[in-house]
Amino acid sequence: MSDPVPAPEPAEQQKIDTSVPHSARIWNYWLGGKDNYPVDEAAGDAYTEVFPGIVTIARSSRGFLRRSIAYLVSEVGIRQFLDVGTGLPTAQNTHQVAQGLAPEARIVYVDNDPMVLAHARALLYSTAEGATAYVDADVTDPDRILEVAARTLDFGRPTALILSNILGHVADHDQARSIVTRLMEALPSGSYLSINDGSRGIDPVFEQAQDAYNTSGAVPYNLRAIDEITAFFDGLELVEPGVVSVTQWRPEPGSGVPEVIAEHGGLARKP
Repeated sequence: MSDPVPAPEPAEQQKIDTSVPHSARIWNYWLGGKDNYPVDEAAGDAYTEVFPGIVTIARSSRGFLRRSIAYLVSEVGIRQFLDVGTGLPTAQNTHQVAQGLAPEARIVYVDNDPMVLAHARALLYSTAEGATAYVDADVTDPDRILEVAARTLDFGRPTALILSNILGHVADHDQARSIVTRLMEALPSGSYLSINDGSRGIDPVFEQAQDAYNTSGAVPYNLRAIDEITAFFDGLELVEPGVVSVTQWRPEPGSGVPEVIAEHGGLARKP
């Protein structure tokens, strides 16, 4: 592994607030990570008391990420990834999966959480042939994301945009769609969009737990109807099997009949 490349200077230094639960740290806790605080564990435990299935959703989301990246690298030949809302590093991060299959792959992570920034050095380790970088930016500022990511990625080449469990933090659906549109506009034909998010209409207990979480003081995360998630892919060519429960998206052979869970996603190509 090579030394990490320098991370771009953050737009604004922030302090880590350990008194308020944070979604990235709670997600890390559900995935079995260690980068969280007692307030996050308490919020995570309170959530699982209402809806124990959230751990399955978190881990199934990571499985979808891994399988979709493997498809993009091995079956499509994508070598550039823009991962917006990456969260805290755990196992099978984007660069680990992509560079494990294609050492020359180039990855840019985007997040605006100060704790993620503190772990950027861990994220930035790359193969000698490839590159990994970190952009401190908010998902609602796509122009900054694209400007800084262009220092590492060549937007004249097909690139995969990954939005994994991040668009739920954008409450307004039209705003979320405009963000996706702006980011995809900058990518050439042959690029791909990967999205997965929590979905409504599948599990009322999950919805009850999420609604309670959104009043806890943490940054709210808004579940969306499946047709709203599907609308993010308008104008693109969906890869089979389309927008489905993440457990049903090209499951590993021999894994059995996948359970339908309230987390939907898909992958689509820009024509």
